[in-house]
Amino acid sequence: MRKIKYKKGRKVHSGVIEYTGSHKATPTEIQLFVYDAQDVIEMQQLDVSEIQNAIDISKVNWVNVHGLNESDKIVAIGEIFGADHLIISDILNTTKRTKLEEYHDILFFNVKSLLPIKDSDALGYEQISFLLKDNVLLSFQEKRSDFFTHIRERLRTNSGVVRSKKSDFLLYLLLDAIIENFYISIESEEDRVDEIIDLSKSSTKPEVLELIEKHRDNFNFLKRSIIPLRDSLYSIKSMKDDDVFNDIQHENYSFFSRLHQKCLELLEQIESDLIALESASNYFFSAQNHKMNEVMKSLTVVSMFFLPLTFIVGVYGMNFKHFPELEWENGYFIIWGIMIIVVVFMFVYFKLKKWF
Repeated sequence: MRKIKYKKGRKVHSGVIEYTGSHKATPTEIQLFVYDAQDVIEMQQLDVSEIQNAIDISKVNWVNVHGLNESDKIVAIGEIFGADHLIISDILNTTKRTKLEEYHDILFFNVKSLLPIKDSDALGYEQISFLLKDNVLLSFQEKRSDFFTHIRERLRTNSGVVRSKKSDFLLYLLLDAIIENFYISIESEEDRVDEIIDLSKSSTKPEVLELIEKHRDNFNFLKRSIIPLRDSLYSIKSMKDDDVFNDIQHENYSFFSRLHQKCLELLEQIESDLIALESASNYFFSAQNHKMNEVMKSLTVVSMFFLPLTFIVGVYGMNFKHFPELEWENGYFIIWGIMIIVVVFMFVYFKLKKWF
C-alpha cells in the first residue's frame, strides 16, 4: 500500500535551523495574551524585542506565533525563553512526528493538526508546537488559522474557568481544539465512506476501488498522526507521579487524561471505519465476481442453445453422396422443425432449472 508522508518537505538533520514546510510566503507574526482572573491584555503584531518587556510573569502569558518562515525570529524567541537549538529545529522541521519532550524546565510538545480540504478527498495538515515554561505558553503555527479562535474569545469575555487557571490549563484547551479537528476530519471521512459503500453496491467501475483505497490511506494517515499524540498524552499522565515537572498542577492532570481517552476513542473509531472500508472493498470484488459469473452464465446458456443446432447442421453439411433425407419432399422444413423443437425444449428445461 502506498504510504502517505506528513509533507513532501525537504528533510534536514536534527539541529539544523531551517523551516521545511510549504508556507514559505507566510510572514512571522507574534500575538500575546497576558491575563488573570481580573484582567486580560491582548497585543498584536509584537516585535521580538518587545516580548520580554510585555510578559508579566505574575500572570498567565500566551505567546502565539503565526508563520515559521523567518527562522531568525523563531531562534530569537527561543533564546528569550531558554529553548536550545534542538527544540527550535524541531519547531521548524515539519517532517518530524508528534512528540513530547521535557528539557529541564521546559515542556516541549510537537503535534500534527489535520482538517479536511474543501471539495477534495485529501486531508490538510499543519504542524503546531508548544513550549510550556513557568507561567508562559508559546504556540507556533505554520500559518494563520481559526483553530483557537474560540479560546481567544473565552479569554476576552472571561467565559468559563480559563482565566482563573494557569498556563497548563491553556495548553489543555489548545490540545483539545486540535483533537476536535481530528473528530471533524474523521466525520468528514465517514460521510464519504457512507457514499462509497452505497456506490460499491450499485457500481463495479474501477473508480470505486480507487476511492476506497484513497480513503483507506486517509484513515491510516489519521491513525499515524493520532498514535504518537496518544503516547505523548500518556507521558503527561505519567509525570504526575514523578514530581519532576512542576508547571502542570496536580489537579489538572485529569484534563490531559481526558485527552488521552479521546485519542483512544478516535483510534477505535478509525479501526471501525477501516473495517467498514474493508467490507466495502470485499463487497466490490464480490459484486464484480457476481457480475462476471452472470455474464459467463448468459454466454454459456446461449452457446448451449447453438450446440445441438451446430451438430445438426454439421451432420447435414457432410459431403456424403447419399443422404436419405435429401430425397424427402419436406426434409428441409422437417429439419427446421426439429431444430426449433430442440431450442424450445432446452429453453423450457433451463427455465425450470432456473439457470437464467
